[in-house]
Amino acid sequence: MSAGVLVRRPARGATALRGGRTWRPTPFQVAGFCFFLVMTLAYWAVPLCCDAGQHAAVVERLKADLLHPRHPMADLPGAGSAYYSPYAVVQGVFARLTGLGGWEVVRLAGPLNLLVLLTGLNRFVRVLSPRPWAPVLALGAMTLLWGTERAWWSGYLGLMSMTGNLGYPSTFAIGLTFWAWALTGARARDGRRVRYVGPSGLRGLPGYAGLGVLYGLILLVHPITAVAAVIGAVALVAGWQDGWRGPVVGRWALTAAVAAGVAGGWPYFDVFALAGDDSVDGMHRVLYLHLPGEFWLALLGLPALWARGRRSPRDPLVLLFALDCAVVAYGWFSGHYTYGRILGLTLVPAQFALAVELAAPRPWTRWRAALGSAATAGALLGFLTVHAGAVVPRALDPVGFEQPPHWPTYAWAARHIGPGEAVITDGYYAGHAIAGYGPDLAAPAWPDPSLDERVRGRRAADVEAYLAADSTRAERAAVVRRYHVRWLLLTRWHPVPEEAVVVAWSGRTGEVLARVG
Repeated sequence: MSAGVLVRRPARGATALRGGRTWRPTPFQVAGFCFFLVMTLAYWAVPLCCDAGQHAAVVERLKADLLHPRHPMADLPGAGSAYYSPYAVVQGVFARLTGLGGWEVVRLAGPLNLLVLLTGLNRFVRVLSPRPWAPVLALGAMTLLWGTERAWWSGYLGLMSMTGNLGYPSTFAIGLTFWAWALTGARARDGRRVRYVGPSGLRGLPGYAGLGVLYGLILLVHPITAVAAVIGAVALVAGWQDGWRGPVVGRWALTAAVAAGVAGGWPYFDVFALAGDDSVDGMHRVLYLHLPGEFWLALLGLPALWARGRRSPRDPLVLLFALDCAVVAYGWFSGHYTYGRILGLTLVPAQFALAVELAAPRPWTRWRAALGSAATAGALLGFLTVHAGAVVPRALDPVGFEQPPHWPTYAWAARHIGPGEAVITDGYYAGHAIAGYGPDLAAPAWPDPSLDERVRGRRAADVEAYLAADSTRAERAAVVRRYHVRWLLLTRWHPVPEEAVVVAWSGRTGEVLARVG
């Protein structure tokens, strides 16, 4: 996870030839490695659900046509879809080279994303503090100090939600964000000690340009995470950078320019056009409805933030928390609820400030001891009420902890449906999952910038009319012709239309696959 510690011991025998140096792992290397193994097994043990179908569908479309992929879930052009990021394109290339399907690629992405996340966390916390146990405590705080109600959303890094979203682009983007913050913080804090050669200051400039590439990549991979990433960069530079002379401004301007150039040059979609897109605001309103129950344990980090603020009003974590809260509040009052997606990263300043405070060497003051006791009790409460079911196997579960969602799979239906063939379904799970195997939906389940929301609304209305109990055979035939529908995937509560031919059914859910058209 990071460089280990070299310990010099008295040289004896053959060891004397190497100068007596032995390698000793850091606390985070041990804890991070154990966490990586446990979390990877927990992630692989749970059936992929929720947004995974969308990401698997993106891989399938890129696997079929890398340069001009179709819409992720419909038989429509995909130009302009923000899902076709550099992250997804690499996954598509990997799928083409290996022959793996979208679901398999998303599942394999989980450990890779977790590795990027853990190494980024370690690097960032080490910039905040040299205390060796600070990254370990930061990992514990980030995964356990949320609330006593389950918070399950892409970009939320609680222990429970990780079982579902490790394979998502948001997790990869957050890992890159930690790396970007670490590099930004190191340059902001130490930049005044860097000596530059020549009037153009070439030494060090490639590093600032590379940092711009990293921020541009984050913007392309997950635009809403990039909002938090930029806020963090502003907080770190404002908090640690001393002396705003011309060369200093020029170096950070270079970083911003390179980031904008990388993002603006991506050929699959225009990331800057997303700023005015409000198609997903409505679905994100739910993020604001359960804030106290989902996040209150993170407030245990506020005393540590307050202490940092007393020592320095320009402390980066204090600035970061204040700016994040301002953006979240803007999302609520403006109705642009999508900005609530940064709530997961809004907790990070408090969680990491708490970790750094509790990593201080002993003896502790009474205040720090009380804070440590409260944090330990909070972590235990969060684990028992929300997160235990993520890592405790059911066979060893003594009390019946709440488990992650266990969605059904649809491989049984996908075996009969050809890639790109259109499906109508009345099932929530099927509507979110079947496109991940290659088929299309007559009405996509998610908004997408590449498809006008009015068009998606008309398609959804036509599917609803098709599935209505009083629909006629002629009305259903018109919908089938309009969207080239070949298949129906119906729950056991919906009768199969008389013109459809049943092909397969699921013994677990009772759903029926029938051919039409």
